[in-house]
Amino acid sequence: MFPMAKKIFMKGNEVIAEAAIQAGCRFYAGYPITPQNEIPEYMSWRMEDAGGVFIQAESELAAINMVYGASAAGARAMTSSSSPGISLMQETVSYLCGAELPAVLVNMQRGGPGLGNISGSQADYFQTVKGGGHGDYKLLVYAPYNLQELWDLTMLAFDKADEYRNPVMILGDGILGQMMEPFYQTPYIKPDLPEKTWALTGCGGRGPNVVKSLYMGEGELEVRNSILQEKYRKMKEDEVRFEMFGTEDAETIVVAFGTAARIAFSAVKKLRSEGSRLGFFRPISLFPFPEKELAALANPKRRFITIELNAGQMVEDVRLAVNGKSEVLFYGRTGGAIMTPEEIYEELNLLSVVNS
Repeated sequence: MFPMAKKIFMKGNEVIAEAAIQAGCRFYAGYPITPQNEIPEYMSWRMEDAGGVFIQAESELAAINMVYGASAAGARAMTSSSSPGISLMQETVSYLCGAELPAVLVNMQRGGPGLGNISGSQADYFQTVKGGGHGDYKLLVYAPYNLQELWDLTMLAFDKADEYRNPVMILGDGILGQMMEPFYQTPYIKPDLPEKTWALTGCGGRGPNVVKSLYMGEGELEVRNSILQEKYRKMKEDEVRFEMFGTEDAETIVVAFGTAARIAFSAVKKLRSEGSRLGFFRPISLFPFPEKELAALANPKRRFITIELNAGQMVEDVRLAVNGKSEVLFYGRTGGAIMTPEEIYEELNLLSVVNS
């Protein structure tokens, strides 16, 4: 813990906005949509204080393309939205990846499909992790589960976006964005990153830079994709983040991310205190997914259960990771319905009885 860090009380969406400012974000463009509206509201006055640019765009499509332009000019740029709005941005997300432009994108998920409702959900996992736009691309994806991680991972997202020249997604949900709790406002410490010599800053003293994702020459695009895929392989080697609890002797391991993990962890701790041999595994990076770490835990005498606020999405990656070595079960709620710790306790308790 930093000795000068102070604990403060804020709403989740505002935590993201302030962390972005502290990390050097100087361009924000967005469009209102519940449940992330506090981010653009906060940015609308705070960005002026910081000497940056805030734009309420005419649409989500305009906002993400403004971020493209600001990033191409070398700015630390960010946008935020919620599920239907993020869907509208997908074409330009692919362009950002193809042009290797850094940006931070925030999705405070809401219930779907369609317009759905404004309650918290995790139904955008596939869209975010598998790529909601066209082409072979990947986002670096972080899934915080409390406000401290919102603060820390937002700052980290800007650094990693610049390091890899790639968009980074903060995948939250309506609960996390709207909740309030104390956290430590740790100071931002900028790492040693290369200068953005590729940015469109004017040609004085150098030749012209070109930012593009269009490669029409014979074999050019395949070469470009090989470069991108090598970058994603490096992410898999160096950027995996996860948390484990009680997995050493566990007969059943609960796998969950974000808000669902926060709910499930309470039930796991209670059942463990009562003697159940339960473990807990929380992916923090959804891409890269901690597949090797999950695979190392798999064996025929152990089962896994994923708990998600959707109809079953991350469960597919868990099944791929364990590769048939363990049974993988699923429990979820859809349409913005939120499970309770008591509900998960009963479900896991039933599994423990069946397993004993």
